[in-house]
Amino acid sequence: MLLDGKRLLITGVLTDDSIAFAVARVAQKQGAEILLTSFGRARSLTERVAKKLPSTPDVLELDINKEEDLATVSAQVMERWGGLDGLVHAIGFMPADGLGGNFLNTPWESVATGFQTSAYSLKALAVGLLEPMKAAGGASVVSLDFDGRFAWPIYDWMGVAKAGLEAVTRYLARDLGPFGIRVNTVSAGPIRTMAGKSIPGFDQIADRWQNRSPLGWDMTDATPVGEMCCLLMSDLARFTTGELIHVDGGYHAMGTDIKA
Repeated sequence: MLLDGKRLLITGVLTDDSIAFAVARVAQKQGAEILLTSFGRARSLTERVAKKLPSTPDVLELDINKEEDLATVSAQVMERWGGLDGLVHAIGFMPADGLGGNFLNTPWESVATGFQTSAYSLKALAVGLLEPMKAAGGASVVSLDFDGRFAWPIYDWMGVAKAGLEAVTRYLARDLGPFGIRVNTVSAGPIRTMAGKSIPGFDQIADRWQNRSPLGWDMTDATPVGEMCCLLMSDLARFTTGELIHVDGGYHAMGTDIKA
């Protein structure tokens, strides 16, 4: 199987319609051993949904903005496995006043919170788990993106944060490459997850996806995104790093709608 013997830490599993859940499910089916993370009141939700996976993984406490949590998780991974082969960053948050057409009025405090949680956190996570990844002799870090090259309707400061995430990916690829650690991000088409549906005006983006995507797009199935993430964590992608990879039915490559 694609991930036989791989030890993976996956963040962001909250509901069974999430992309992170799809990554976890595909990873287990491909032979990986996984751990999940969550924090605070959300942890009970993660523990509940973890039972829907093929094998129920443990859930570690991790608030991505707390250095002490990162240190604790790193120590727990080393104690349990002695190394880490893959790390999935599926974390994003922007206060409501940073979305929905409020770009010109969003205060710095909201932008700072969203950028730290959605972009800087990729660096924090990778560096926080650096010891177990180095102990494994190399690893793959994969994050989840929504194409930050463009200004999307209603996405506003989250779009800026995603552009930052893409830049962080490239700089991490540069600085972690000497340790054999690859860093890539996957830009998914819109999925009707809890997070996606919470964005004001989400349907303004999602409703046009079918017409423009040459392969079509299923907004209720995150499995193709999970499969690409798992491919990137496999040895088949051992010389791929610093990449933004689209899993969106081809939407990103089209200049206009292609179907009547």
